[in-house]
Amino acid sequence: MPAFIRITWKVVFDALWHFSLDDGWAMASHVALSSLLAVFPFLIFGTALGSFLGADQFAETAVHLIFDAWPESIAKPIADEIVRVLTIPRGGLLTVSVLAAAYFASNGVEALRVSLNRAYRVTESRYWYVTRLASLGFVLAGVLILAALSILLVAVPLAVRYAGQWLPWLGGVLATVDNWSLPLALVVLTSGLLVSHLWLPDGHRKVIDVLPGIALTLVCWTIGAYAFASYLATFATYVSTYAGLASIMIVLVFLYMIAAIFIIGAEINAAILKYRVKSMVRRSFQLRNGNDAAREEQDLAD
Repeated sequence: MPAFIRITWKVVFDALWHFSLDDGWAMASHVALSSLLAVFPFLIFGTALGSFLGADQFAETAVHLIFDAWPESIAKPIADEIVRVLTIPRGGLLTVSVLAAAYFASNGVEALRVSLNRAYRVTESRYWYVTRLASLGFVLAGVLILAALSILLVAVPLAVRYAGQWLPWLGGVLATVDNWSLPLALVVLTSGLLVSHLWLPDGHRKVIDVLPGIALTLVCWTIGAYAFASYLATFATYVSTYAGLASIMIVLVFLYMIAAIFIIGAEINAAILKYRVKSMVRRSFQLRNGNDAAREEQDLAD
């Protein structure tokens, strides 16, 4: 058997075995439910902060960036509910409800952190309040990025309108950028995965260490999303089974699937790191033995 196939088999087997052994399916359920519970608080807090910063289109931009990469049959029910929730008038930025929304949104980040710690086989060494503040920081950073994008997506159509009058050659470029909603969503998603793998779990990893799992996650998410959408369109009977709860059950099952894929991607990274270290140690040991043998021969010759 070629060495590449042998090491691939070892990595995949190690990742899936550790995923099952370390309650990966239960952690995927935890991440799915926590993520669903965090979406509404995150967008409520983001809408309040975005309005304070002048990003009045925050809610629309966030809904598009979060759900444009989902199949429409899965995203539309929850997106409609989110838009309905975000149109409810609220108080100022520092009301108790908005601050509570920020805290509950950070629970979703905490769920990701715990699952990644298990996947990368590390024990959390930071104090609980440090990790909680870090999670709140991730929430705030996400809101600020989406607020900046919402302002940008409002500015670009205005620039397109005036560029057509004064700079015709620039109008085509700006019009192309204006239609990049799906690619922009994929860029935001990939950046979020990169940040999550690098800085959420304990320990230190390089970008090259986490890229294989991220690439596998994106590919499997794409395949899984459209397979699940096809299943819903062809075979599923969620409406007859769950009646009015059908849409929420569909989203929960979908989130459970992508959470499991997310954790397996981290498990793949951990397995690759594991076998890379073993190979490096083995090569170092062989090189050292070779140097020792050569030194002994040189001593005998002298």
